Amino acid sequence: MRTSLAVVTAALLAAPLAVLPAAPARAGGPGGAPVDLDALFVGAHPDDEAFSLSTLGQWREDHDVRTGVVTVTRGEGGGNAVGPEEGPALGLLREAEERAAVAEAGVREVFNLDDVDFYYTVSAPLTDQVWGGDTLEKVVRIVRQTRPEVLLTMGPAPTPGNHGNHQQAARLAVEAFYAAADPQAFPEQITREGLRPFAPARLLTGGARGASRTGQDCAATFRPANPAENVYGVWSGRASARGATWAAVERDAQRTYASQGWAGFPDVPTDPAQLGCDFFTQVDARVPFPQPGTPAAAAPTAVLDGALTRPAGTVPLGTLFGLRPSTFDVRPGTAFTVKATVTAPPREPLGRSSVALRVPEGWRVSGSGDLGRLAPGRTGSAKFTVTAPFTVTAPFTATPPEDGGGRARVAATLITERGRGYTDRQVELSPAVRGAQQPLPQVAQYEKWAAEVGVPQLRGLVTPVLTLPSGGSRQVGVVVGNVGDAARSGTVRLNLPEGFTADRTEAPYNDLAAGESTTVPFTVTNTDTSLKTSNEGGDYSYTITTDDSSVSRAALELVPATAVPRAASAPAVDGQDGDHSGPALDVSRLWEGSACSSAADCSGTAKVTWHDDTLYLLVEVKDEVLGTRLPAADCKRHWRTDAVEVTVDPRGTSENTSTTFKAAVLPVTAEGPPCFLRDADNRQGPGEETAPGMRVASKVHAGGYAVEMAIPMELLPSVVDPAHLGLDILVYDSDTQDKTGQTRIGWSTWGGVQGDPYRWGVATLPGYRPPPDRPTTPADPVIPDTALSSLDSPQSLEQAIRVHVPLAGGPAAAAPRSGRVVSATRGQDSVKVTLRAGAAGRAHLFVRDDQGTAGSRVVTVPREGTTTVTVPVNRALDEGPRVVAGWDSGTGTAVSQVAVR
Repeated sequence: MRTSLAVVTAALLAAPLAVLPAAPARAGGPGGAPVDLDALFVGAHPDDEAFSLSTLGQWREDHDVRTGVVTVTRGEGGGNAVGPEEGPALGLLREAEERAAVAEAGVREVFNLDDVDFYYTVSAPLTDQVWGGDTLEKVVRIVRQTRPEVLLTMGPAPTPGNHGNHQQAARLAVEAFYAAADPQAFPEQITREGLRPFAPARLLTGGARGASRTGQDCAATFRPANPAENVYGVWSGRASARGATWAAVERDAQRTYASQGWAGFPDVPTDPAQLGCDFFTQVDARVPFPQPGTPAAAAPTAVLDGALTRPAGTVPLGTLFGLRPSTFDVRPGTAFTVKATVTAPPREPLGRSSVALRVPEGWRVSGSGDLGRLAPGRTGSAKFTVTAPFTVTAPFTATPPEDGGGRARVAATLITERGRGYTDRQVELSPAVRGAQQPLPQVAQYEKWAAEVGVPQLRGLVTPVLTLPSGGSRQVGVVVGNVGDAARSGTVRLNLPEGFTADRTEAPYNDLAAGESTTVPFTVTNTDTSLKTSNEGGDYSYTITTDDSSVSRAALELVPATAVPRAASAPAVDGQDGDHSGPALDVSRLWEGSACSSAADCSGTAKVTWHDDTLYLLVEVKDEVLGTRLPAADCKRHWRTDAVEVTVDPRGTSENTSTTFKAAVLPVTAEGPPCFLRDADNRQGPGEETAPGMRVASKVHAGGYAVEMAIPMELLPSVVDPAHLGLDILVYDSDTQDKTGQTRIGWSTWGGVQGDPYRWGVATLPGYRPPPDRPTTPADPVIPDTALSSLDSPQSLEQAIRVHVPLAGGPAAAAPRSGRVVSATRGQDSVKVTLRAGAAGRAHLFVRDDQGTAGSRVVTVPREGTTTVTVPVNRALDEGPRVVAGWDSGTGTAVSQVAVR
């Protein structure tokens, strides 16, 4: 490990207070300090780190960087392309895959947090609700224990299709970057567990918005969409010590995730010139880092520099350097301050030091950057006054994700007797008043989170979008905010694209107080029903102009619409047409996967009717090759084979699928008849249990199949709004027998469509009157809550023994309440194990050898003292027999291990 940066900061770049290195945390196993990591990746599932392994492997091989991975769940809610395992058994399998995969990049430590992987969702709020309030505490504990200088994670924003679990894992990493350094955050970790605050040096998210060339100069040629962002790339075309490119090594590692259908991933190009970079976008840094646009910023070590590696001519490792603008929102002609803070390493002086501030051309700066002489551990600061000119070109463009908008970079150069350093911060130049289309609920929640955590540089990553049905209308609100220092009045104007009109093109706002916001409503109508919907072209951009000085970008997304006719009599549910009226809906739009080679390969139509209190659907699919015929007992995870899915949002207002109804029908099973299920909705499971009264039928023929279903509307989570029912019909196509799908098509298709009810099509039910006693509030969802416990994972137990870090991000059992295995003796078909406990608890025992697990048992120990138990084994023991034990005291865990004699 390089120079430690264990520095307490109550807020970003406050005057730092040096503290002693973190005290060892009890792991509950053999004594020793916890593993000291250089970098830590925080993800939601096994395989989330899989597209960064080229970089992690290079860092390990070239610079001995030791990286760990935090995986919040074990992916128990995912598919399984290799066997019948699900729930905790699948979690054990996926953990083994992850450990084998990351080992290809030299990564040994995987910290599972034991949170549940419930189902695919694009909702971070739902993920937070399900995971609960202690997940951040667990991430902070691991950061304080393992002390990584570099923290890596995923994208925190609800960009279209971004998994909600991924968003939440990234937000946990961002929060942990600050909380781990704050002694007021989770203080019991300090007072009771002996940990110390720890401040990681740099925080980055994987991926970047921008463009680059492939080949060796992929990092140098990258041009970020937001020019004020700091993006670093690591080329995957470099050769590893084993001879293959790192891209090829990474691909081999990815194929380890066979349960996810990744075993068949194709080879990467053999020509290094066709290989690109792993990109990382910096969120924050407490240390100097390479200046954008310089050769150092394009080097493979750019993410490590200042934290773990020291380029020639730069300040010593352990130097802290940061900027703090007094505001993120900068107004022309209004001065703001920027404070630069520098702290010398604990044991090395910087000598005579100064800071020079860099601002965009035309901006004014005043103030001295002289820091004096900085002795070891001493801090110096300088304050500057900065003013952006009035002559900045107007109108201002609010920051959308596709360009930098009003973002600017305020940068500083540190000059010392021991070397130089660089740092910068983003600010946003805008007028006093600006308007933007009202955000979706999950986007509003994200923007609120960014403000509360203090990361305004992460806001504005999602273009505001609202959907409306083809030929329909909706209210569009423009949120006008006053960031100035006086009340304002003005106007808002919509500049709509062709095919759309509004009840008014311009509207006023009056007497908007400083620091306040108001919503100006418009009614927008799609007047051209020939415009394409969904991902065939349904995203129609437009601008909003406020006071002729602020322009923001937004989009209206068209989704297909239909009127569901009433059937004169209930259709027969027999899998064939003849009694379905109404239009044939096209369900052939590509959603995900490979495009259909022809209409005969995969395409379909659907008819929807209603009678009394039941929805009837007939879906006719053209499909030349049927996928795996799953056993009826395995009627689950319908994306593994051919299936038809119907999604219903009763009131058309759901933020996520937990308040919707989603049913899938497999047209054929191994036994012959179809089966059906509910998935990722208000209540999941076998159809007969979760949707009693729903009926399905199918007809399979040469060249395709038909599926018919009757859905009693009393099964829906809430009463139907006949004027705005969210509806989608999706077809899953598999042409293989290995339980993997190739293509997904449907009626309203967008990336992440399963999890975005607002992007489903809109149906009206003319004449339908729901029963008056049905609730408008959805029933509470039933969410899977079974996850594998690390106590039941011998892989996790053995790691805890090796690295001295307690299980699942939790605390170690207090010594007086701990238990451990003290001896193990081989028997005929068993192993006799002796335990010594300081108090009552539960012991999770595994008999292990070089082949794996030969036997296991969970034992309740009622009191302190010595207990002897017998663990049956199912085979003869091989080399290296041992008993691995996990202990649960009720308030903490411990681990231990003994050899079998």
